[in-house]
Amino acid sequence: MSANQVQIKRGYVKQVPSGDQITISEWPNSCYPPVITIVLCDIIAPKLEHRKANDNNIESKDQPYAWEAREFLRKKLIQCNVVYTIEKEINSERAYGRVWLGTDTTGENVTELLVSEGLVSVKKSSSPEMKKLLELEAAAKAAGKGKWSQSPPSEHIRDVKWSVDDPRILLEKYGKKPVKAIIEYVHDGSTIKAFLLDEFYYITLMLSGVRCPGTPKRLQDGQGNADTVADEALYHVESRLLHREVEIVLEHVIKNNFIGSIIHPNGNIAEMLLSKGFAKIQDWSITNDAAVKAKLYLAEKKAKEARLRIWKDYKPSSGPQMEFTGTVIEIVNADALVIRKLDDGEEKKIFLSSIRPPQREKRTTPEENNVSGRQKDFRPLYHIPWMLEAREFLRERFIGKTVKVVADYIQPAKDNFPEKLCCTVTYGKTNIAEALVSKGLARVIKYRQNDDQRSSHYNLLIIAESKAEKSQHGLHAKKDIPVHRLVDLSNNPASSKTHLTSFKRAQGIKAVVEYINSGSRLKLFLPKEDKLITFVLAGIRAPRYQRPLPGGGVSKGDEYGEEALKFTKERCFQRDVEIKIESTETKGAGFIGWLMVNGKNMSVELVEEGLAEVSTYPDSGELTRVLKAAEERAKAKKLNIWKNRTEVHIKDERVEEEKQAPERVLSYQEVAVSEVTDELHFFAQRVEHSSKLETLNLQLRQELAANPPLPGAYKPSRNDLSVAKFTGDDQWYRVKVERISGSNVSVFYIDYGNRETVNITNVAALPARFAADKPYAHEYVLACVRLTEDADEKKAAVEAFKKEVMDKILLLNVEYHVNHSLYAATLINKTTSEDIGKKLISEGFVLVERQRLKCLAKLMEEYKNAEDEAEKAHRNIFIYGDIRAEDDDEQFRS
Repeated sequence: MSANQVQIKRGYVKQVPSGDQITISEWPNSCYPPVITIVLCDIIAPKLEHRKANDNNIESKDQPYAWEAREFLRKKLIQCNVVYTIEKEINSERAYGRVWLGTDTTGENVTELLVSEGLVSVKKSSSPEMKKLLELEAAAKAAGKGKWSQSPPSEHIRDVKWSVDDPRILLEKYGKKPVKAIIEYVHDGSTIKAFLLDEFYYITLMLSGVRCPGTPKRLQDGQGNADTVADEALYHVESRLLHREVEIVLEHVIKNNFIGSIIHPNGNIAEMLLSKGFAKIQDWSITNDAAVKAKLYLAEKKAKEARLRIWKDYKPSSGPQMEFTGTVIEIVNADALVIRKLDDGEEKKIFLSSIRPPQREKRTTPEENNVSGRQKDFRPLYHIPWMLEAREFLRERFIGKTVKVVADYIQPAKDNFPEKLCCTVTYGKTNIAEALVSKGLARVIKYRQNDDQRSSHYNLLIIAESKAEKSQHGLHAKKDIPVHRLVDLSNNPASSKTHLTSFKRAQGIKAVVEYINSGSRLKLFLPKEDKLITFVLAGIRAPRYQRPLPGGGVSKGDEYGEEALKFTKERCFQRDVEIKIESTETKGAGFIGWLMVNGKNMSVELVEEGLAEVSTYPDSGELTRVLKAAEERAKAKKLNIWKNRTEVHIKDERVEEEKQAPERVLSYQEVAVSEVTDELHFFAQRVEHSSKLETLNLQLRQELAANPPLPGAYKPSRNDLSVAKFTGDDQWYRVKVERISGSNVSVFYIDYGNRETVNITNVAALPARFAADKPYAHEYVLACVRLTEDADEKKAAVEAFKKEVMDKILLLNVEYHVNHSLYAATLINKTTSEDIGKKLISEGFVLVERQRLKCLAKLMEEYKNAEDEAEKAHRNIFIYGDIRAEDDDEQFRS
């Protein structure tokens, strides 16, 4: 041998390919130190089964004890320091030689160890070591060691599964359980190949939650353009895992590749890769273990901040630099809040970063989308499962609270939605988004790999979602999905009246204020009953708030209307309140009663602040006295509406002015319009009689419930006073029979003024004691007003009139008789003091009808001026000019 052949070299064992081969790496001075594979001299080891490189066919089965020989060397040598000599070079990467454990040749001779264990055969040669090797082989044979034992050779041959026919079956078998494995090959920093021990499945495993840069194949001459970071990642993983025995947890499968984790005694290899900047988080494959998720996100954050390796050019997202403290004044949705800043009072709508509220399931038919099949009835807050629960979670805990807001990013406008300011909001130490997600009331948005537009506490959100999924909270629940069968009484007068009795019996109804229409008119949600109602504060009249009209423009508001609205909103909006219902509006769907918030009566609060005046209806004893006392205090201080007032009731100013005309008798009655006909006749009920009518209806129904009429037993006759079931609410009302046609009966509801045709089985005799009360609805026409002959113009006029009178308390004054049963009257809007007839004329919906009564001269003059104004402005019926007949015009001039 030459001096070069016997030169002793040092290194450490990187890999053990087989029972007679050892891959040794020199001491590292870069991420890829030189390596050489030493084929041990003087022995023949059993050959291992290998897969061909060009296809999936198997070259040969294991020879007996081939695996045991390889494993003996692997366990003995892997990652150990060794010395070696080269006796004959095969090529630049392989050579025949000898290997000793330790730092010099006094250590254990690896060849001798294999022979003494009976795992290899001695290949006779003329080498000086041959004599000792033959002696060791003879001793092993005598002892029956290894391949020289009496054990059947077939028991020492592996059954290797190089491919998995159905990876999902293997996942079900081993999924979520640690499986012992040996890492055979490292493809890149986050992809390895391994043998699952016992059954010898050969699998490709990608580390869950991380992704390293890919490693291109190097050129044979070493002049490749491989990514430096990819090389370093590969080296770090190889040096820690290659040919190590570990435990693998299979979590998912994609095609034939498994996604999973590697359990290593020294920690999580994925976390190490992230912390050193070798890898990035891969959200879609991340494990569901909350603790592991937290560590991975924190590790990546640490590497970003230190700008390590792949993050060397990292720049934090240039999101909006905004931070402020404010009060939560509205929960818009499960991910949106309105916050009033403490420093300048600005109200700002913000969205919680990186979360998505409960969403509507995508269905295929209208019937599936909505119980009623009508899209217009769909209310996301109540009909999307968990949406109301999410809103309530936020409302109950954070409405009115002072929070800290830190802006994370701005989501650009998209799909007709405006841009969103997305923030992290904290109350004390509570991250509101995290709290919402942990309850399963929102989901975390999954982002693309390089998308940094996310919450600054994104890792905490992911952990919270994992906990919610594990505990099957909220959106992750498989059963007990909340269903809200909402009943909306807010626009249904008939249904409201049917619920009045039960509501009045209730002692303090819990409610949530959903909307503020004005200082004294609110919309409430009753959680226990799943009902929406309109609620009017009893005992007071508050100024009306100016608001947009459906057809454009705005309604006329009262002075201090906006202040009253703001006062009520600040104290009540989205707050838990308690109500006591006294009655319903005569025609409208609103319930009248008392509302308590934080132990305070809102009617009294508004009056005390000078933002409402006391009404004489209804008289509620002690409460009315409390209201009067509050009103006197507000007057004395000249607060708000009392600041410049000399009269008690501004609502009646117009009435007082008109009383100055001696020739016209004014005797205004508070009324509510219950019905309007196609000819602009209307039926009105006196407000003072509303409680009597309600009592009559209640007692009538109790009587019929106690003595139910037999269907079909009653034979009605024309002009009979009877009772009939109104189809709108299936309740009994007093009627007058107008016509009978077979089984159909045309009836007139004498207390409301509407007409209907019902089946004869829904008509019954009126109990005698209910016949004495006179009808509560009386028919009128608007004084000094007439319709045109055009059908479309008539319809428009009727609709305009309905808009002005329905659901309102009005002032009615009878002006003259049309015939023995029909009166002509003027109507005044009690809130605005506007003459409704005059308003219809000025807007060009109707014409003036001349009346020669001298007492109406001043009224006629006003109406005529209004008509002239409509004609000049070409409003509605005057759009094409003056349509009035010439003789009519002459009459007015005479």
